[in-house]
Amino acid sequence: MNPEVRLVAGASLSAYADRIRRVYAEVFSAPPWDEDEAMAGLYVERLADDALRPGFTAALACDGDTVAGFATAWSTPDSFPQDRSYGAVAAALGPERTTAWLCGGLEVDELAVAARARGTGLGAALLAAVTDQASDGRCWLLTSVRAQGALRFYRRAGWYELPVVVPGKAGLTVLLGPRHPGRPDLA
Repeated sequence: MNPEVRLVAGASLSAYADRIRRVYAEVFSAPPWDEDEAMAGLYVERLADDALRPGFTAALACDGDTVAGFATAWSTPDSFPQDRSYGAVAAALGPERTTAWLCGGLEVDELAVAARARGTGLGAALLAAVTDQASDGRCWLLTSVRAQGALRFYRRAGWYELPVVVPGKAGLTVLLGPRHPGRPDLA
């Protein structure tokens, strides 16, 4: 397996929908996510709307017709959202840090690599593909504190986990990218 990582325009993602759904289902069916096949279908439906967000970018790792992984990201609006997990994140960080660290930055929404392609550098290549254009290195993401493999991966890639507890049953944590100017460890 020798997948090629390439950026894909949002309008072109529908051609890969079933293959993205399969990778999503494989990756996010495991703990701590425990999502079922129906959730994978809902993700692909949501992806069509997400592709319309300002600054949306997607990267696919393709080996012929097979999708081995994908990543998506978009620009965080200056008026921080309150839907999904955003309200809990804003409450945990407070308005000043939310605005300074997240608003206007690039949010990595999803990163998934099929089991057969893990350990090959593919995750790092996908992450770089969607974050390289982040203005001044301002990129961030959310993940679960229970996703220990994901946290190890992000730390190895130079991401910084904020020492802030995000309330809620998901057990979320915020990570800032390697060149993010708001990182407390770089101040």
